Amino acid sequence: MKIIYMGTPDFAVPALVAICDAGYEVALVVTKPDRPRDRGKRIQSCPVKLEALKRGLPVAAPEYLKGNAAFLSSVREIGPDLIVVAAYGKILPGELLEIPLRGCVNIHGSILPRYRGAAPIHRAVADGCCETGVTLMYMSEGMDAGDIIAAVCTEVGAKTTAQLHKELAQLGADLLLRELPAILDGTVARTPQDPALATYAPMITKEDARIDFSRTAEEICALVRGMYSWPCAWTCCEEKMMKVHEALPGILSSDGAPGTVLRADRDGIVVSCGDGSVVLTRIQMPGKKTMDAGVYLLGNKIEIGTLLR
Repeated sequence: MKIIYMGTPDFAVPALVAICDAGYEVALVVTKPDRPRDRGKRIQSCPVKLEALKRGLPVAAPEYLKGNAAFLSSVREIGPDLIVVAAYGKILPGELLEIPLRGCVNIHGSILPRYRGAAPIHRAVADGCCETGVTLMYMSEGMDAGDIIAAVCTEVGAKTTAQLHKELAQLGADLLLRELPAILDGTVARTPQDPALATYAPMITKEDARIDFSRTAEEICALVRGMYSWPCAWTCCEEKMMKVHEALPGILSSDGAPGTVLRADRDGIVVSCGDGSVVLTRIQMPGKKTMDAGVYLLGNKIEIGTLLR
């Protein structure tokens, strides 16, 4: 049976590896087009394309899908039994969804119907969720609104988005492999989502990552973990952007305005917040490498009373 696989970033690589290693026929891999990346703006292929080429799989990277007659014709010519999608990065039009005999399934990085949308892992961590997971679902024209095939949960705990990203990618690959036989023979169970329970996880913006020190220490620490390693939580210190990579709840209390520096020493930068204080333990200043706050303070001074905004 023929499978078309659609994915782009690191999150989508484990599932491609899993179905290839299990012996399924991947007739085509579809990714987003190559784009300039990093500071040098060099054209680079995405992780899924690199994995596909390594395995000698045919790759397509259409600029758009809806109304793309040439691409849709090529898909119909392949005659796929199933399309598998993981973090592809584009909405699939109805004319594509209706082509495969067994439909289109998607690996989504949350327990649906919670956190539909582009940034479910970031949002779950930043919101302080106790657990999250991956859902394998049939695709429909609504955003992440299709019937659920299966889901698997994991604890969030003190994990960062970067850590959960890797974990959920592998959990999704394992889940797909477990359910694939029943999907391909048409016997898999499917459960409609309850739209009344749906929440949304829109794309992360720079402003989403800005620290609001009026929030509690736990909320700030969750934001720091949720925005790690991209785009990274941040604040302004004396008009310079300070990226915050790690933080811990503090024990100091203060009547000062939220964001006021209470202490700055080898243990970190202690800042007043909504319910006491939070300690910024690992930071990055413009033009500097990421380092422990205590190391940064050996050669740089942050005055007590400085207001981080």
